[in-house]
Amino acid sequence: MRLFITVFLLILKSNFIFSQAETTEPITESKTIEGQFYKMYRISSTYQAYKVIDKDAFIVLKNNVLDSIKKTKKALVELKNLLKNERETITYLNESINKTQLELENALSKKDTISFLGIPLSKLAYNLILWTIIIGLSGGLGFFVFKFFRSNVLTKQAQENLITVEEEFEAHRKKALEREQKLRRQLQDEINKHRN
Repeated sequence: MRLFITVFLLILKSNFIFSQAETTEPITESKTIEGQFYKMYRISSTYQAYKVIDKDAFIVLKNNVLDSIKKTKKALVELKNLLKNERETITYLNESINKTQLELENALSKKDTISFLGIPLSKLAYNLILWTIIIGLSGGLGFFVFKFFRSNVLTKQAQENLITVEEEFEAHRKKALEREQKLRRQLQDEINKHRN
C-alpha cells in the first residue's frame, strides 16, 4: 500500500513538473509539451506543403522537451530506485517473517514437549508415562505393604502357635517326666518286691 501511494505521488509530481515547464519565450503560454507543439504548429507559417518553424521557437521547444525527458528519466530512475528499495525491504521483511515463523514454531514445539531422560516427549505422553510410573510404584508399594502386614500377621500367629506348642510341649514334658518318675518308682517298687 505504501509503495502504491509513493508511486502515485511521484507520477503526480512528474505530471505537475511537466506541466510547469517554464520558458521565457512566448511559446510557453501553453504549459504542457502537447500544448506547446500545438501552438508551434498553429503559429508557424506554411510554405507549399511544409510548415516553417521559427528557429528560436524550435530551440525553446526542443529544450523544453529535453528538460521534460530528463525530468521523466530522473523520476523514472527515482521510481526504479524506490521500487528496488521497496523490493529489498519486502525481501528482508519476508525473510524476517520466515525466521520469526520458524522461531515461533520452535517455541511452540518446545512449549508442547518435555525432555524426559533426554527424549523429547509431548506433554500428553509425558503425563501418561509419569502417571503410569506413579500408579505402578503406588501399586508396588501397596503390594509390599500388604505382603508385609500379611507376613507380620502370619509371623505373629506362628509365634503365638510356637508359644502355645512350647507351653504344650513343656506341659507334656513335665507330664512325661512325672510319668517316667512314676514308672521308675513303680519299677523300683516291683524290683524291690521281687528281691524280697
